Order: sequence, then C-alpha cells, then structure tokens
Amino acid sequence: MSAETPDYRSTVFLPETDFPMRAGLPQREPGWLDRWARIGIYDRLRGKAGRQPFTLHDGPPYANGHLHIGHALNKTIKDMIVRSHQMMGFDARYVPGWDCHGLPIEWKIEEQYRAKGLNKDDVDVVAFRQECRRFAEGWVDIQREEFQRLGVTGNWADPYLTMDFHAEAVIAEEFMTFLMNGSLYQGSKPVMWSPVEKTALAEAEVEYHDHTSHQVWVRFPVVGAEGQLAGAKVVIWTTTPWTIPQNRAVAFNPDIAYGLYEVTGRPEDSTARIGETLVLADKLAEAVMKAAKLEPGMFRRLGDVTADELAHVTLAHPYRGIEGGSGEWDFDVPMLPGEHVTDDAGTGFVHTAPSHGDDDYQLGLRHNLPMTYNVEPDGSYRADLPVFGGQAIILPDGKEGPANVSNIKALHGAGALFAKGKLKHSYPHSWRSKAPLIYRNTPQWFVAIDRPLKDGMGAEGDTIRARALASIEKLVKFTPVSGRNRLHSMIAARPDWVLSRQRAWGVPLTCFTRKGAKPTDPDFLLRDAGVNARVKAAFEAEGADVWYRPGFKEQVLGDRADDYDQVFDVLDVWFDSGSTHAFVLRDRPDGTADGIADVYMEGTDQHRGWFHSSLLQGCGTIGRAPYRQVVTHGFTLDEKGMKMSKSLGNTVAPQQVIDEYGADILRLWVAQSDYTVDLRIGKEILKGTADSYRRLRNTMRFLLGALNGFTEAERVEPAEMPELERWVLHRLAELDHAVRKGYVAHDFQGVFQTLFTFCTVDLSAVYFDIRKDALYCDAADSPRRRAARTVLDLLYHRLVTWLAPILVFTMEEVWLCRFPGDESSVHLQDMPATPADWLDEPLARKWDSLRRVRRVVTAALEVQRTAKVIGASLEAAPVVHVEDAEVLAALRSVDFAEICITSDLSLTGDPAPNEAFRLPEVPGVGVVFEPAEGEKCQRCWRILPDVGSHDHPGTCARCDTVLDGAVPA
Repeated sequence: MSAETPDYRSTVFLPETDFPMRAGLPQREPGWLDRWARIGIYDRLRGKAGRQPFTLHDGPPYANGHLHIGHALNKTIKDMIVRSHQMMGFDARYVPGWDCHGLPIEWKIEEQYRAKGLNKDDVDVVAFRQECRRFAEGWVDIQREEFQRLGVTGNWADPYLTMDFHAEAVIAEEFMTFLMNGSLYQGSKPVMWSPVEKTALAEAEVEYHDHTSHQVWVRFPVVGAEGQLAGAKVVIWTTTPWTIPQNRAVAFNPDIAYGLYEVTGRPEDSTARIGETLVLADKLAEAVMKAAKLEPGMFRRLGDVTADELAHVTLAHPYRGIEGGSGEWDFDVPMLPGEHVTDDAGTGFVHTAPSHGDDDYQLGLRHNLPMTYNVEPDGSYRADLPVFGGQAIILPDGKEGPANVSNIKALHGAGALFAKGKLKHSYPHSWRSKAPLIYRNTPQWFVAIDRPLKDGMGAEGDTIRARALASIEKLVKFTPVSGRNRLHSMIAARPDWVLSRQRAWGVPLTCFTRKGAKPTDPDFLLRDAGVNARVKAAFEAEGADVWYRPGFKEQVLGDRADDYDQVFDVLDVWFDSGSTHAFVLRDRPDGTADGIADVYMEGTDQHRGWFHSSLLQGCGTIGRAPYRQVVTHGFTLDEKGMKMSKSLGNTVAPQQVIDEYGADILRLWVAQSDYTVDLRIGKEILKGTADSYRRLRNTMRFLLGALNGFTEAERVEPAEMPELERWVLHRLAELDHAVRKGYVAHDFQGVFQTLFTFCTVDLSAVYFDIRKDALYCDAADSPRRRAARTVLDLLYHRLVTWLAPILVFTMEEVWLCRFPGDESSVHLQDMPATPADWLDEPLARKWDSLRRVRRVVTAALEVQRTAKVIGASLEAAPVVHVEDAEVLAALRSVDFAEICITSDLSLTGDPAPNEAFRLPEVPGVGVVFEPAEGEKCQRCWRILPDVGSHDHPGTCARCDTVLDGAVPA
C-alpha cells in the first residue's frame, strides 16, 4: 500500500466473535453444569407437552468405588441416545439408578470389621445392614457427581436406588410372583461357590484367570468282571483331587474307541506297575502313559474294549478299604454313558462327583446317583468325614488348603495313583475377592425356567424359557445384531435360575416353609396372597430390614407362625437389578405407560448379566422382555489393544482426561469410536481427538464471526439465492436425513464423521473459502452477501443442534454466543425441520462436476505457489481446458473464477497443450497457468485491470461502489 492509498481495513466486514480459539474446557465446563442445574434444564424439557415418550432405562452401576473409563463410555453413550432423541422431538426420559445391595459392599464392611478385630457374625444383622446402607449412600453421592461432570443429563435429583424402601418392597413382590406362579422351588445342586465369601455366585460374578492346578490320573479297579477286564483298572483324570471322596460314578462315551493296555516296563520313578492292565481311550493312551513316565515300548495294546463291555462293568472306589475310612467308600462305582465325555484330553473316562459339577449333576439326575454333603460353606470338609475331616480346599485368604495334597497322598497310599502333575489353565475366580471358586452342592432356591407358569400370560409361551426366546426372536431389536444370537444361545442352554445367596445385605427371599415338610411336598411353601401383601406393606414402610426384626414372622403369619420357618437367604443382586423395570418403568410418573423401556444399553458382558436377568425376571412377571431394544458396547482397552490393569499401569481414569482436556474431548472420543466393538484409548488417541475438536471449533468460530450482527431483515428465500448457496441447502437436506437416521440407529460414529467431513471439506475447504470474499468485501445489503449470511444462519442452527448431543458443553457455548440470556440453552432446542424442497439432485450433480474441475485448478495453482511463482491464488488467471461440452457449459453458467478464488479465469473447449497441468482422477481437464493482469485492489486483494481507475484510490469497481455506500464502523 502506497503512502497515498487509504487504509481500507476498517471498511471490510471482518469476522467478530467473543468465541475464543482456546476452549479452556477443564476450567469452564463446571460453570455450564452449575448453570444447567440453576435453570433446571431436565425439568423444563419434561414440561414440553404433546411429545411421544422415549425411555432409556439405566442399567444400575454398583455403588462402590470411583468411576473407571468403562463407566464413562457407558454413561456417555446413554446420554447421547437420550439427548439426540429429545432434540428430534421426543420426550426423552432418563432416570439414573444404582445397584446398592450385594456382596461387594458387604465385603467392604466385613473388611472394616476384621481390621477392628470384630466378627461380622457377632453383630446384630440389622445394624450390619444399616452400615452397608450408609456405605452405599456415600458412594452414590460420589458417583453422581462424577457422572454429572461428564455432562450427562437426567433426573439426578431423584434417581432410583435398589435399597429404597419402595424398591425393596417391589423386589420382594416380584419374588413373591414367582412364589405364586409355581416356578419357585428349593433344590440341591452344585453351584459356583466362593469359600472365601461363603456364598454362591452368579455366572456374571465369575471371572476366569490362569491358575495352576494339581492333576492326577487315578486307577479305579474293575470288580466282578470276567474275561479280559478281570483285574483291570479304569483310569480317570482330574484337576480337582479334592473331589475324589465325593465320587459316585465313572462316565464313558460309547462313541469313543477304547482299548486294554498292559504295562510291560517302567522307570524307577514311575508309579505304574509292570503287568497291570488299564482301560484307556485309544486316542489318549500314549499321553496317559507319558504322564506316568512310560515311553513307547513300555506298554502294549491287548485289544478293543467295547461300549457294551463298559456298560456292564462295576468299579471299586479308589478309597475302598482305606485305613481309617470306616467303610465310607466301601461301595461299588457304576460306569455310565455320557455325551459330555470326550477324547480331547484326559483318559476318555470322567470321574463323576454329582455334588461338584454340572455335567456330573445332570448325569446323577438321570441315573439317580446319591448327592454328597461333604464340603462346608467355608470350603472345608465336614469335620466327621473319615481321613480328611476338617481339611480346607481353599483357605480364608484364598490360597490352596491341604485337601488336594492330602488326597494325592491318600491315593498313592491306596495304590490308586497312576500319575500326577501340575496344569496351568483358565480357572473360575470371584470377581470380588479374586479367590478361586469351587462347585459345591448346597440347598438353594431356584426358579424353574421350563415349568409351565400359572399366571395366564401365555401370549409368548407358558414357560420362562419359551417367553424369553420368543421375546428375543420377535419383540426385541439388537444393536449390533450379533447380540441377538449371543443372548439367544445363552437362554437356550441355561439351567434353572439360582436366586438365593447366603449373605446379609440384600432383599431376603420373602417366603416361609412348612416345618417338617420336604421340598417336594405340595404344601412345603406357604402361598398366601394376604401374607404377601402384609410383607410388601411392611417393606414399604420400614424397608427390608424389618424381615430381620424379632417378631416379624408372628406379625405377618399370626396364629400360623409356629407352623412355618422363615427363610433368611437373600436374593441374588441380579434379581434386584432385573426387577428395576417394575419399580422404575412401571411405578414412577416418569416411567412408561406399559412398563417396558424403549432401550436397554450396557456392555457386552451384560448378555449374561443385566440383559439376561431382566429378561428372565420380566418373562416371569409380565410375560415378556421389559425392553424393545438392546444396545451393546464393547470393553475399553489401552492404545495397544491390551486389557486395562492397575498392575500394568495402563489404565485411563475419566477424571484425568477431564482435568487435562475436558469432558467434551472424552465425549468426542466416544463419538469417534465404533462402540459396538472394543475401544482403545490413550494419550496419542486423545491427542488426535483433541485435534479433531480444534478443527470443528474453528468451523464454529468462523460461523459465529461471519454471523455477527445478523438480523431477520437480511434473510432471503432459497429461490433468490445463488447456486452455491442452494447447493449448501441441498447438502443440509441430505445431512438432516443422515443425522436423524444415524441418531435413531445410535450410530454416533457415523453421525460425527458425516458432520466432521462436511465441516472440514464442504464448508471450510469450499464454501467458506469461496464466500469469504463476499462476506468481507461485498456491500452489507448485497444479495450475494445476504444469501451467504442466511445460509450461515441456517447452517448454524443445524450444526449446533446436530452436535449438541455429543459436544454438550461446546455447543452450549456456541449457542450462548449468539443467544445469551439467563434462561437460554441449546439443550432446550429441537433440531430444526429441514424443507424437503431444499433437495436438488440435478444441482448437486452439476456442483459435483464443478468441484472436480475446481480440484484440478487448485492443484495447478498449488504447484505455482510451491515454486514461489505466486503467493496466493488471486495472483492467477488460469486457462482451463475442458473436453466435455456439458461440463464446459456448466462452468460457463457460473463465475468459475470466484469459485476457484482467482482474479480471472478463462474457459475453453480447445484441446489442452502438453504443458497443461492434469489430474489423473479428473480426465479431460487441463489447466495452464497465467498470471492475473492489472493491479491489486487494496481492499479485496483481487488483481484486476480496472484497479486505480475509480474515485477511491487503489480499488476495483466492486469495492469502489461499496465505499460509496454504507461502510462498517
């Protein structure tokens, strides 16, 4: 600019906004949370009348400990589902809840007692339960704050708790429904048992870790046989030597090939005996001999052993006649056929202890084998068991007791030990104490899932299993669809539901058993609707603690109290959470009209957890699944795809991410991820997320700056807009359909990627780039500038509401920059309706063609810029050669120089010379660079021949005209 040329910078409409480049989310987000609480956003949304309800029912987290990244993932997805549906016009309700009963809390209180030298069993049970309640209340308050910090909206002022008195009353009522419909029974079967915690565990409470077990190969002598099997031994293999005293059969598979083998030689350190004959599966014989240190040549096969021969064989228990045995094991052991026997490992024969394994139990049921009760709740043998009495299988600290080694020694002493060793394998552990588990036969309370129900709700079948499978097949949608098969296969194969736990903190099994009656007697259980009603009323008034207060049985049974025993087991906590549909969806005013949720959304592990228990419970009490859709997310892993572990130091705590980046970055990580599979997170991934956020923030900042001062008087109708603006409107109509479809499908990754690509490619790299000149330099009332500002306003309202369910804090900031006010919030808005007539497919095809040619021009100019021939595209006036006549006509129908951001541009159908720049992906187009002729306009920077020939020095005709009129202050 020469000394004589005025400074025109103050005459240009440069963007103005208070929206900062730097977000400062960690510092600013708490202020928005306080604001939302102050103006009552959630309650105001509930006041919007005439909307179709949409309810996501919250699977309750456990009130124990700070949140981990999996919690953050889970609650953020739920929040995006709820917010997006609200902004699409639904009345989207979300009542957060907590699971408050159960062993983890009880375990913590017990730990506190042990630290003080106290025994839990010496404390009044009601006092103990009240300590558990206070512990849960404290963690509910902590977790509530942590969830809210993530930006999760919901009825935080009135959440549901499974320990609320009404909840406990309804859980008891739901249990009593099973009591009355005939599905509840007391049985005795092996269940997964924790000796450390002295209770049965549900499958969802079990995790598998590597564990080194003893393995033994044990001889069972054949008795009473003639022919080749006389004097032979059948060899079994087991990794639980402690179960040998409970053996009652040996199983074989008729489809497996068996042989009779003779030991012909042995090393000195082998427990094999020369001359003994053994029955083994042919496929496994060599491996069994190797375990006994026998090499090939030290044994030989004598002949086949048929299934018919095995079926008629009787064995002696290996402890028959053992010193000190007192005749405990002096019985015959039958050989029984079983499909569960394989020749993949072991010997081809399975030692069967019906009290300590499900396959064993099922075989025992079929053949009327006796159950044993040798193992106490603490994992030790009963005190009067000969030889092994009182010995522990698992010690109170979770370590191995002496029972396994004692049995190995006893087997050796009895001449029954053929081989021994150690095996590292996956083994069940308690997810709380991390201690190994055992299968243990105990009296437990079950719900029969194949017994016809007496409830008149047979629309989807008469049994719980039939109803559950029908619900999965016909009534429930799954996202991802693989969840359907996963849950279906689990339900199809599952056994009866074990409801009872031998603990103190929970809802008791509110039933009474007739004294002296057997579980199989018709009058064993008291089924009385009046008693049930009194129990429920007492729970409503005083909570489940009342069950444990002296005199309660007499209060509800009256004169019959002496005839019945009160059950003091507590319900499995999965029954608690499975019942939430009743006391949340059915009973609350913000529940649902039919007690069924639109969506249940949890991690994939909940196919065997909450999805599963809710399905069984609902099918037993309302005849169907309590949900219409099941959405499942994966687990969180570190950046290398490894499972997170404190010991590995690769955990990512939500609070750390929030403190460094802000909750919106954490939410954006969720939106950018495919949550249907396992998700990775770490420092580098979060850096990439933060970069995407900055680019999106810049788009919103440009919008806000360019819309500064926009008024309704500027608005123009689409029909009056240039083609470029109408193309943007077409894209908005396409996006509106895609965004709504994506949100309905809970596809947040698809929604965000679609919008992010639109913002960075269609807007920043094309539309904003082209229209900056008109926005900055056109007259305030020019039709082109007004059209552009109108489109920017339409863009703004859509982008800010489309993105608000994901970036809850940032879009609130963007909204308040334009619409400040004490009651203002983007979260009170709906996504604007987008007129269908904005769609213009012919125009879209034309502009796709224009953009392809523009790409060639832009690339050609970049070559010149890199060579420092030019500094900016406005210094160019390229010649564009286009072979296709239709494309050439389309280019000539618009100001293609404006679209390419050049000062001038020539279009020709002549063949492109050899030196023309080309892009292989855009055939038929060549660009020849030419410099723009003329002087540079000191206001708009275009180089034009007329610059300097107007009243205002150093300006082009357009800028000269603008300067004659209204000019920005």
